[in-house]
Amino acid sequence: MAEAEPLLGDGFIETGDPGAAARRRAGIALTWLASIGLGLVILLQALDAAGLLPLGLRDWRPTLFAYVLWAVALGYGMVLIRGEAGRRALFILPAALFTVAMAIFPTLFGLSIAFTDWNLASFAGQRFNGFDNLVQLFRDPFYWNALANMVYYVLMVLVEYAIAFGLALLLNAEIRARKFWRVTFLIPLMLSPVAVSWMVGKSMMEYRFGPAARFARWLGWDTPSFFSDPWIAKLSIEAMDAWVSIPFMMILLLAGLQALPKEVQEAAKVDGASPWQGFWKITFPLMLPVSITAIVLRIIFKLKLADIVINVTSGGPGGATDTVSSFIYREYRDRSNVGYGTMLAMFYLVLIVVFITLLLNFVSKRMQRMT
Repeated sequence: MAEAEPLLGDGFIETGDPGAAARRRAGIALTWLASIGLGLVILLQALDAAGLLPLGLRDWRPTLFAYVLWAVALGYGMVLIRGEAGRRALFILPAALFTVAMAIFPTLFGLSIAFTDWNLASFAGQRFNGFDNLVQLFRDPFYWNALANMVYYVLMVLVEYAIAFGLALLLNAEIRARKFWRVTFLIPLMLSPVAVSWMVGKSMMEYRFGPAARFARWLGWDTPSFFSDPWIAKLSIEAMDAWVSIPFMMILLLAGLQALPKEVQEAAKVDGASPWQGFWKITFPLMLPVSITAIVLRIIFKLKLADIVINVTSGGPGGATDTVSSFIYREYRDRSNVGYGTMLAMFYLVLIVVFITLLLNFVSKRMQRMT
């Protein structure tokens, strides 16, 4: 009987089979040729779209067809290279190809647009302009103002976390009508931020007839305009966004509190620990993994804040409430500047990836030290 040796996981190629090595070489060659062909098609398509190599291509169908052929060649090459393991890998290949088609290709397409001068209001069309958009970005004070505002909004996540933790502790306690209050506090999470911006920002906080403005006058504020002063406007936007998003953090923290071992808390009470000592020494440390997860997820959602700002203030007054997403939106909508707007979005994407990576590494190291 011919001896067999494992190759790349669970696949086996018989060393006595003279055609096994040839099939493996054919699979590798097929995969490389298909990948090179796909890369060439994408490069030619990008050069044509940028106007550097006019080929007369009307759309991106050549890239689509090349991608489909590459996917077929990749699947067949995996079978030739890995044998039975390659056949099993075919079951996850569609999911991987879908991710590439829906995430990788749009990112590369956006990156190609970011280095072009493309204004929909101009008859010139799309034109490659090198690093001009990037230079304009670094000289754009409004964009850096929006980034500075995002620092404020992200820091306010800590305040939202403190409120959410307090509500979670309250709803975890033995209070009357506890189920009713849990449902009530979850209602803002069920509402769309766009609806909240109109119901609260445009109606309740309207400076002439809004209920919030009338209540402010009753308290002694003569001109209760929530969106005319920069800091008041920024706090008002944060309040609306927090009202929608705090229930999300609260439900995560409440689930973590319900999963805590009650024996430890009861033992602390028997030992004479006060409620504050029990919380600070036992509950809070045990809740750190859930707390960090809630904070990181909330920061990710906060970095996308745009809808409330767009509907209520459009970034005003004077850019005080602007976020990066709302600024990019106006760059597209008001100025029709697709090339520059895409460069702003790509640069912001890089900042988010770097920031979230550093944050997760920092959190991971801190958790390892504490455990």
